[in-house]
Amino acid sequence: MDFEPYRGELVAYCYRMLGSFHEAEDLVQETMLRAWKARDRYDPGRASVRTWLYRIATNVCLTALEGRARRPLPSGLGAPGEDPGTPLTPSTDIPWLQPFPDARYDMEARADMRLALVVALQRLPARQRAVLVLREVLQFSAAEVADQLDTTVPAVNSTLQRARAALTDVGDGDTITEPDEPGAREVIDRYLRAFEAADVPALVRLLADAVVLEMPPVPLWFRGTEHYGAFMRRVFELRGADWALRRLVANGQPALAAYASGRDGDRWLHSVQVFTVTGGRVTRNVVFTDPQVLAAFDLPQRISSDRPHPPR
Repeated sequence: MDFEPYRGELVAYCYRMLGSFHEAEDLVQETMLRAWKARDRYDPGRASVRTWLYRIATNVCLTALEGRARRPLPSGLGAPGEDPGTPLTPSTDIPWLQPFPDARYDMEARADMRLALVVALQRLPARQRAVLVLREVLQFSAAEVADQLDTTVPAVNSTLQRARAALTDVGDGDTITEPDEPGAREVIDRYLRAFEAADVPALVRLLADAVVLEMPPVPLWFRGTEHYGAFMRRVFELRGADWALRRLVANGQPALAAYASGRDGDRWLHSVQVFTVTGGRVTRNVVFTDPQVLAAFDLPQRISSDRPHPPR
């Protein structure tokens, strides 16, 4: 019995449930181990291997979520900052939401992986979260979900209704729906060129008026082009103007890996930035600097100064 073809989609499922890529990988490993130990009890007449694995993964996730606090982004914890010169002090005691490095797994569908939606899911009780993802994202039937959760079809339908209502209350539709933004790559390409040129006015021209900039594990966040531009000027003043960027994809969204110049003249991995692009403008940039998060993207830590840019 081969479980490996399902690993990628199971990691994506556990990630939606937990908001942590590293925990998702660990929980899928536990799922696979449990499935292997119980393989002799698997009944193909009751469920497909895929449905059976999701039943195990769901139980593993629900157990892991018992007593857990939700994983937020800084914008979910308080009002935006007003001073771009505020010290950038990380809060390592907060279990921050992590991005999903798309290149790690070869999956056909990456819908409903956006950071905004995963953040919204974290606000739901664990069972509501599971029902919503299993029914709405993964398209399991109500009967299959009832079997996975050891409950009834009416209970599943009721839970789904409550989850939908709660998710609607989280924010406006633009923050949690899948956008169709064919020009997003062009916008991010222009952003990359402006960043590497340390051209703050060019960066600001690519931003929506109410753009959000946040930087977990720093709890500080900013809203608006004025604060965004002021913060970027501070970045270039403190870290210099010699940066190189590499295109990535995270959570199905355009992303960039940023390398800053070090004292040795080489460039060192600084951050992974995940963008939301709407209406031809950047509406959100989540800048991740946690070393554990950066390690998940399998990026080179250092780029020799004799290479002008990292490979793309």
